[in-house]
Amino acid sequence: MLALPYADVDATLRGLASRAEGFGRATVGGLHGEVYRVTTLADNGCGSLREGCRKSEPLWIVFEVSGTIHLQSRLMVSSFKTIDGRGQRVKITGKGLLLYQCEHVIVCNLEFEGGRGPDVDAIQIKPNSRHIWIDRCSLRDYSDGLIDITLGSTDVTVSRCRFSTHDKAMLIGCSCSDIMDRCIRVTVHHCFFDGTRQRHPRVRFGKVHLYNNYTRNWGIYAVCASVESQLVSQCNVYEAGERKLVFMYLTEKPADREEGACGCIRSEGDLFLNGAQSCSPGGTEALPPKAAAETQTVFDFRDFYESCSIQPASVELKEALQLCTGWQPIPRPLDGITTKNNVTA
Repeated sequence: MLALPYADVDATLRGLASRAEGFGRATVGGLHGEVYRVTTLADNGCGSLREGCRKSEPLWIVFEVSGTIHLQSRLMVSSFKTIDGRGQRVKITGKGLLLYQCEHVIVCNLEFEGGRGPDVDAIQIKPNSRHIWIDRCSLRDYSDGLIDITLGSTDVTVSRCRFSTHDKAMLIGCSCSDIMDRCIRVTVHHCFFDGTRQRHPRVRFGKVHLYNNYTRNWGIYAVCASVESQLVSQCNVYEAGERKLVFMYLTEKPADREEGACGCIRSEGDLFLNGAQSCSPGGTEALPPKAAAETQTVFDFRDFYESCSIQPASVELKEALQLCTGWQPIPRPLDGITTKNNVTA
């Protein structure tokens, strides 16, 4: 089977730290903290996930239990935390995670399903959060979005995640009035968008690098570029269902501009299957008028990071991503740790 990137990070518990690719590559999570063990599926209290996430010090959070954690309210994650689901099967439901004004957070190998309530997302990253890595998570069936990255949050990587049974998968940039989102930089790679309806992702203002993702059977569009956004779609697999249009452009007026603008998408090495079309028959989606003069200004990822594990788009890649994205039944790596009062040194 096709080898996916960073296969060696599971050799040691803290091997994940600083191993993200792309814009979130500097993320260390709880590397320099103690190990906190989740010993209960309760929403709150001693040994709960919420208790670990609210602590101010760096922590590497692991699970001693498998099962479902039903959140009664959003779970706010503080800075320098790793929530590491390897070795167990833990599902988050009810509400979701809120990464609020934090930095250096890793979320790995969890399931998110069945979040309910107004504006309930599986993972919200806002405002002004940075150095975030979401890795190998399965996300489905929430009331609003699955992952939202908004309000000045930046330097985020989403990798090897699986999105399914949902409408609005991923939003990057909240609204045309939030001009602080011009700072947003996000990398999405080796993810599987499995029949989700739209937003794979939808982007306002930010710079987004998409590579080696597999998106199939969308309901409206695959990728949407709105106001001033710059997207590089590189070596992805787009397999159409009934709807064939891959890229959509929407014009919106920024709060500090007199005229509206859409975004730009540069497609390089993408594989289009089952009649998927990068533009409409008239060609307007391939090169929207507002963006025509700006197509050469779409960013080059090499101006921000030297390298990443881009592979040619292929049927083999598509098959690998169906197996190796989302939650994985992998053992928790050893770290030579000893236990004391639920926190290990």
